Amino acid sequence: MKSIVVVLALFILSVTAGPALAHPPSDIIITYDPVSKTLQAVIKHQVSNPQRHFIKKVDVSLNGKEILIQHLTKQDSNDGQTVHYVISDVKDSDILAVEAYCSITGKLKKEKKAGQAREKK
Repeated sequence: MKSIVVVLALFILSVTAGPALAHPPSDIIITYDPVSKTLQAVIKHQVSNPQRHFIKKVDVSLNGKEILIQHLTKQDSNDGQTVHYVISDVKDSDILAVEAYCSITGKLKKEKKAGQAREKK
């Protein structure tokens, strides 16, 4: 009976420890280049194994309307994920939003006015 309790306790510990180590992205840096009409999002998500713990989905919205969804199967690096999308007809007053989802738990959403997201050259 004692060994069953120990095995059960170890099982519960292993199941709950994974999500405890997971975390949402820490930041999203949004830039928009009106010449190439390209949105870049640098998603900060520090992980030890980008094959198992990664940004699994990125949603992009323009003025509150979802326009893009990308599903990913791994992360670029241990530091995070960078994505690029061509989005035409964006005005300086438009609001661009990027929402990134962790493969284990958590998400982060950042918004920026297109005119304020211009790349510095």
